[in-house]
Amino acid sequence: MKSGYKAALAAILVGGGIVAGTVLNNPANGASNGGQPGTADDPVVTKSYVDEQIAKALGGKVPSGSTTTPSASAPTDTASTANNEVKIIELEPGKKLIAKAGAEFIVRNGYAVVYSMDASGAIDITDGTEIFHNQAVKKNHLLSFPREGRGIQVQEGQTYNVTVMVRGGYSVS
Repeated sequence: MKSGYKAALAAILVGGGIVAGTVLNNPANGASNGGQPGTADDPVVTKSYVDEQIAKALGGKVPSGSTTTPSASAPTDTASTANNEVKIIELEPGKKLIAKAGAEFIVRNGYAVVYSMDASGAIDITDGTEIFHNQAVKKNHLLSFPREGRGIQVQEGQTYNVTVMVRGGYSVS
């Protein structure tokens, strides 16, 4: 093929692509794009918002397959909670923070150890390890408690409180 023929063919293809793109992208040609996402014409909403609106429409009943619970049924007891709300707990020396099954703790300040009545303890999700009874808890590590009756306590010999972020059910004893 001659180089002049190749250049002309390339120019025609590029020009045709530009024209076709302009014509197809023009909203005046009858093809409506339905508005931009996030605008008043096409709002973006989350699944939890939709579930909440459906629950309101059904009178507080949660649709099947939904993971969102109506806010009216959330527990209000400050000593024990089972919702996703994060609580800040100041644990005093000599006290134990006992987790309900599935609770999560993060030690933010102070020195704490795991408390457990059996051989197992807590799962340190941050490190991917298990922490056994009386082993130290690292600060800012996410701990998971798969069973009830396990928790944390202030490390022996410490006189300061331990600040803990708690998600899920718990009790202080």
